Amino acid sequence: MAKRDLALDLFHSFQNGKPTRSKKIKEKAPSPTDPQLLADLLSHLIEERDWKSGIAEGTLFSTWPNIVGMEISQHTNPISLLDGVLTLQASSTAWAVQLQLVSPDLLGTIQASAPGVLVESIVVIGPHGPSWKRGVRTIKVARGPRDTYG
Repeated sequence: MAKRDLALDLFHSFQNGKPTRSKKIKEKAPSPTDPQLLADLLSHLIEERDWKSGIAEGTLFSTWPNIVGMEISQHTNPISLLDGVLTLQASSTAWAVQLQLVSPDLLGTIQASAPGVLVESIVVIGPHGPSWKRGVRTIKVARGPRDTYG
């Protein structure tokens, strides 16, 4: 698609003494076979399938250290986000208690930093203890290796 150089046209019109007529450039409508930008295709796909909330949730999980800060992110992991409830797992019970106390402030930070994510409340759980259920052959009512200690 050629663009007109207006300064050059003006120079030629003064040089010749009469204005020059330029050819009219016809714009052709884009056809489906024309190449398109990948960003445009992805944004159309996201709009069409209503994936905005899912992408916003994935962004929350992937940018967790940037949203809450390095100190909190070193001691917490976001586990799930279901029905507006964000579940966090803390590295220790002390961190779980402290995060539960500051959860309203943390909720405000998350809502301000992650637009499009619907987080209404935060549940903080502590670390999980070791599981004695290992292997294929476990008995449901047995206590594992602890049942022989007396």
